[in-house]
Amino acid sequence: MKKFWLLSGVLISVGMTVLLVQRFSPSSTSNALPPQQTIRYESRNLPNSIVNILWVPASSQFLVTPVLSQKVATVEEFAQTKKAIAIVNAGFFDPENQKSTSHVVQEGKLVADPNDNERLVNNPKLKPYLGKINNRTEFRRYTCQQSIRYDIALHKQQPPQGCQLLDALGGGPRLLPELTSVQEGFVDYANGRDSIGSKQANARTAVGITKNGSIVLVMVGQKSSATNNSGMSIQALADFMKALDVVSAMNLDGGSSSSFYYNGKSFYGKLDEKGNPIKRPVKSVLLVDQI
Repeated sequence: MKKFWLLSGVLISVGMTVLLVQRFSPSSTSNALPPQQTIRYESRNLPNSIVNILWVPASSQFLVTPVLSQKVATVEEFAQTKKAIAIVNAGFFDPENQKSTSHVVQEGKLVADPNDNERLVNNPKLKPYLGKINNRTEFRRYTCQQSIRYDIALHKQQPPQGCQLLDALGGGPRLLPELTSVQEGFVDYANGRDSIGSKQANARTAVGITKNGSIVLVMVGQKSSATNNSGMSIQALADFMKALDVVSAMNLDGGSSSSFYYNGKSFYGKLDEKGNPIKRPVKSVLLVDQI
């Protein structure tokens, strides 16, 4: 088996998998930053999906923060209005009324609450699950004694002692260290509920945290050769995140919402029957920027 390992936008061949690896560091300090302090982007062409992966190093000069839009927008449109190195789609929302169905906190203030979405709280089919919907997993950013710390926790979970919640963005279910689809009300097989098509291959988006505190953003795209049966199931996504040495991970909105922007280029995960990308506008994103 031949292996070719090169960086800075050069293709890497590893058996049947093709990787594209790039490193990003600010132009003003690109020569000064060690490799572990630079963002690393990788594209993996797997047998049943194309996966975009971004590593944001811990304790670096990069931040990962949620952004909520008044109107839904594509990741390209978010990029046009927000200075960003990378963007991924994030929380769940109702495309009919454009209201969030996930909690979002920005700079310590709750800016999106599922309870404000009348189509959600007044839906008789969802009433048995409202308690779980209001306590789903979220990606958080704390300030802890003047240092930044990221976490994945349930919405009602209190911040660690000595830490203040800055930002939070709800999604779910939790993928690692264990899958919590049932506990968060996404799946209820006894009553025929599976709101995220958890067992089906589909476009998916996820965020994870490694043991050393680095952030990993993943967007799984479908393949044009098999638009009806490509992507990943929720369990496959959890397994993939674990293979990236992620110890804590959360699923984000997927399917037609799955989208990714990096270094001036946009990628969309869901394909139509002809293999063309579906550019669905979304309500919220996770944005990677330089401090």
